Amino acid sequence: MAINPSIITRDLDKIAEKTGNLYESLHVVGQRAKQISSTLKEELNNKLSEFASTVDNLEEVFENKEQIEISKFYERMPKPSTMAMEEFLEGKVYHRFPSEEGAE
Repeated sequence: MAINPSIITRDLDKIAEKTGNLYESLHVVGQRAKQISSTLKEELNNKLSEFASTVDNLEEVFENKEQIEISKFYERMPKPSTMAMEEFLEGKVYHRFPSEEGAE
């Protein structure tokens, strides 16, 4: 049976210690993953828009090797949730609790 290299066992205590609560930590990671995902999607759409064809005729549509390479590059990238979790565990994600700041 092949092992999927993208599956990583995480220590939940390490994740929880950043915020004091596992669920808050996962919420922060989820929000960061959304940010990464939207940024990557925007980048990909901008790069692929260069290849957009205004012609709807099937005879004039052809394969573009550069477009295929760009798509393959983005397909091989790690998932946004994985990237967000790595950033969070390395301390690269800034998070705050607005309800606590307003009380001070």
